[in-house]
Amino acid sequence: MDVFKILLLMFFVNSRFCSAADPYAFYNFEVSYITASPLGVPQQVIAINGKFPGPTINVTTNENLVVNVRNKLDEGLLLHWSGIQQRRVSWQDGLAGTNCPIPPKWNWTYEFQVKDQIGSFFYFPSLHFQRASGGFGSFVVNPRSVIPVPFSTPDGDITITIGDWYTRNHTALRKALDDGKDLGMPDGVLINGKGPYQYNKTLVPDGIDFETITVHPGRTYRLRVSNVGISTSLNFRIQGHNLVLAESEGSYTVQQNYTSLDIHVGQSYSFLVTMDQNASSDYYIVASARIVNETIWRRVTGVGILHYTNSKGKATGHLPPGPQDEFDKTFSMNQARSIRWNVSASGARPNPQGSFKYGSINVTEVYVLRNMPPVKINGKRRTTLSGISFVNPSTPIRLADKHKVKGVYKLDFPKRPLTGPPRRETSIINGTYRGFMEVILQNNDTKMQSYHMSGYAFFAVGMDYGEWTENSRGTYNKWDGIARSTIQVYPGAWSAILISLDNPGAWNLRTENLDSWYLGQETYVRVVNPDENNKTEFGAPANVLYCGALSKLQKPQKISSSAARSICFTNVSMVVMALVMILLL
Repeated sequence: MDVFKILLLMFFVNSRFCSAADPYAFYNFEVSYITASPLGVPQQVIAINGKFPGPTINVTTNENLVVNVRNKLDEGLLLHWSGIQQRRVSWQDGLAGTNCPIPPKWNWTYEFQVKDQIGSFFYFPSLHFQRASGGFGSFVVNPRSVIPVPFSTPDGDITITIGDWYTRNHTALRKALDDGKDLGMPDGVLINGKGPYQYNKTLVPDGIDFETITVHPGRTYRLRVSNVGISTSLNFRIQGHNLVLAESEGSYTVQQNYTSLDIHVGQSYSFLVTMDQNASSDYYIVASARIVNETIWRRVTGVGILHYTNSKGKATGHLPPGPQDEFDKTFSMNQARSIRWNVSASGARPNPQGSFKYGSINVTEVYVLRNMPPVKINGKRRTTLSGISFVNPSTPIRLADKHKVKGVYKLDFPKRPLTGPPRRETSIINGTYRGFMEVILQNNDTKMQSYHMSGYAFFAVGMDYGEWTENSRGTYNKWDGIARSTIQVYPGAWSAILISLDNPGAWNLRTENLDSWYLGQETYVRVVNPDENNKTEFGAPANVLYCGALSKLQKPQKISSSAARSICFTNVSMVVMALVMILLL
């Protein structure tokens, strides 16, 4: 019976991950190329399970998520779960600094807990400029039923992806950047992977498939909108309807009415929209380019249709106007400042969001990260943060730490911008575990930027035009600045964020604008608990991939058409084995 006891013990140890109290959600993703014509021109796009965009991931707070990914592309692949904090497991973040790429024809299984989070997010392929060809989808984290929500249950939940789009695929766009060229104006904007409704026969050709969202009159819906595009800020609006902002990237907001809202690259928002119009016709859904010369950029407009079930006709006439501030960007910034944290609402936990008094915590380290227009470094066009153009390590950061590989990166990222010539480095920030970091993002470029921090929800405490100074802290919102993972930084302006470094790992801090990111505008914050006990940071997963200096450790994978089995299915096998042992004994 000793063998049986061992097997039974193994089963119960492993099955803790799959118990009713700690449930699992399973997804199989086959990532491949398909041909589609979202703007009327046949092109290669990246699909998941044959669909573009990919399926929505829908889970509940604290569920464990298992996503088996089959890479059917012709190049390495990683999926990044933007805004999902990956508590204690930066190994699952899906970025070049945290994971080795999934080789073509290989399976790899992500497994992580959506710990203490709610809200609206998205996922996307993070390598090789692939997001410009698709591979993205929405990611919804629902609250547990025991946690109150600060609004009545909507009659429906609708996910919407918006983003600028080129008719060239990601390899052609990547080559243009490698050749030192600018990408130029996008060819259009997609709404849920579809081109614009033909609101204007001059701007929109015949035969384009457009998005239609069907609703019932009198009902209220939650619309989760994510800008998954390349580099264009978009103004989102629905003709004749108010948008009640309710949540952004995992934080409930003070509920306010907007006729439209600027959504910058990488950002996600939830709106409550009541269908209170007379349905004399359908209504336009619009996502149009912002913080550009909007007269020249007219074609960079996505248009879908909101269709009431009792609608009496098609949408006609002019699009609803966006903000009339083309030469006055203070409107957009003031709108951003108006978004406040609902400090009395419960988030993923029963205690109010505002119980974390971030404004009273002493800052332990300060970094000023300055973005400049692209520069030439060794004859190549590159982008920089504080004078450093980031070079991704050939061996992921924490994997190098685990195997004591030297020389992979340098813990010398400057706290203030370099004064000398820019350089290419794998230079990262040495974050202090349980420290409280202030980061100022200074945009000295002429283009809009947005910045994302993996592993955390930071507090967006301030933004203004001009150069940040020590005196700028007097303008900070120290009470109800929203906690989120992506913040916009206007041209010639700064934004300030505060980060509680309570999540050990290696965490990417980057621009979300794909062209600037691809050319080097990023770094990582390495946060390590000096008490190495695996309680604050899990070790590498059993299926970890090896590359770079550790590539000799990688075992070949048998190519199979079947998906990799999950740990729970393995547990079923263990039960069978245990029963067999009972019979034999």
